[in-house]
Amino acid sequence: MTQPATQASAPALTREQHLDLYYFMQLNRQLEERMVRLFRQNKIVGGLYSSLGQEAVSVGTCYALEKRDWIAPMIRNIGALLVKGVPPRDIFTQHMAKFTSPTLGKDGTSHFGDLKVRHIVSPISMLGDLIPVMTGVAMAGRYLGQNIVALTWIGDGGSSTGAFHEGLGLAASQRAPFVLIIENNQWAYSTPVSRQVPIQNLADRGAAYGIASVIVDGNDVVAVYQAAKEAVNECRAGRGPRIIEVKTMRMRGHAQHDPAEYVPKEMFDYWKARDPLTLYEKYLTENKIWDAAAKSEIDARIERELDVEQKFAEDSPLPPPELAEEGVYCDGCHKIEADWKRAKSEVTPPKSSIDPTWRLKDLPAYTQAAISGGNGAKNSAAQTQTPVPAPVAASSASPAMQKTTPAATPERAETQPEHLAAGVAAEDPAVPRVPFGRGPKDKAFRQSPENPQNKPAYSRAPKEKSFSRAPQEKSFSKGPRNKSFGKNAQGKPFTKNPQDKQGRR
Repeated sequence: MTQPATQASAPALTREQHLDLYYFMQLNRQLEERMVRLFRQNKIVGGLYSSLGQEAVSVGTCYALEKRDWIAPMIRNIGALLVKGVPPRDIFTQHMAKFTSPTLGKDGTSHFGDLKVRHIVSPISMLGDLIPVMTGVAMAGRYLGQNIVALTWIGDGGSSTGAFHEGLGLAASQRAPFVLIIENNQWAYSTPVSRQVPIQNLADRGAAYGIASVIVDGNDVVAVYQAAKEAVNECRAGRGPRIIEVKTMRMRGHAQHDPAEYVPKEMFDYWKARDPLTLYEKYLTENKIWDAAAKSEIDARIERELDVEQKFAEDSPLPPPELAEEGVYCDGCHKIEADWKRAKSEVTPPKSSIDPTWRLKDLPAYTQAAISGGNGAKNSAAQTQTPVPAPVAASSASPAMQKTTPAATPERAETQPEHLAAGVAAEDPAVPRVPFGRGPKDKAFRQSPENPQNKPAYSRAPKEKSFSRAPQEKSFSKGPRNKSFGKNAQGKPFTKNPQDKQGRR
């Protein structure tokens, strides 16, 4: 199920789109370089997480989306925010905790979003939790008739969290229009990926949930875009979720405080030679998509824009102290309302009513085969002659979305095997019967002649050795002819009192 990414089903990029990809990747890198300088000047008050070497991942995947689609970025996905239309000043002011930031200075890192206009869900620090959240966003969009795709990212370390697997299980079972990008950047903080997962390709985990997945070079922005565009198209067509594993490298430490001295120098050298911006500049030149003048024009534009945005951020005020007590709880400051793109009558009774009866033909082929074959019993002539109904083709929508009007319930067909319909027990006579709800230690089963060993019951021992009483000469209670049970082997009592006196405190 895991395949290398192909470029066949996604349309070719135009010249303008190729130049857009370069613009956003270069803007991402230059913005972060400026924030590194601000961090060293103590103007960045929160954590700073670099995406150096991973710009093609954020830009290429988000560029494959449409304006109506939703994203949930993580700490190294600033490029996706830029593609979605977030101005650099919002990123500057957010990290500088200025009053003009999207969170009014109440957060010093990347925890901000835009639910109304740009459809951005704020990052969640508990890694993996964005996967079930975005699965829910995808399902809600389908229910409301929005025809959207939801996309989020996860690192190689985060792919081992419980929320990762729970979210993918939900997305797969509901065939949600959801795309997951696994950023395999070789390091989960200071742990190499080879030491925290037992597989080479993280995309292989999709097979456990029946999710199609591909592996792509994360430093090739065109390949990343093509793979993401194909996955988005598949999701929008209703063919379930998709996983894309991008192979890349985190070229700096986990954050600015981390010098990444645990990374072998040879590893940095290898990936530095495969820098995504350098590779893409070479691609644009070799394919005659641009010339030196076009490159200089884009670089100058980025420099001008960042000068203006950085100055705005540095000149912005810090939040006033009284703001701390505001906005802790919602007091009606905004209205929460679903954005319906279909008539509500389509998803309410009677149009949404369905027949709740399951039939054998509605179940998967392997379930039909097991039941028709006696559920593991030995094959018989009657069983081999019983045809297995053909499985129903899977639909992209849930059962509630498939049937819009109640259908007449046909007479239930006989689906039991012949030997069960005749009332004949299906078990092999040589196998002992274990009553439902009873195990091998059950008293009734042990005493039953159906038990081949027919062990005696544990409830009572022979009469002369009842469990209720010890032998007469060794009573557990004190008597006139025996010693106290509380004495040790040397004949001394455990208490410090005289031998024949009752112990007192």
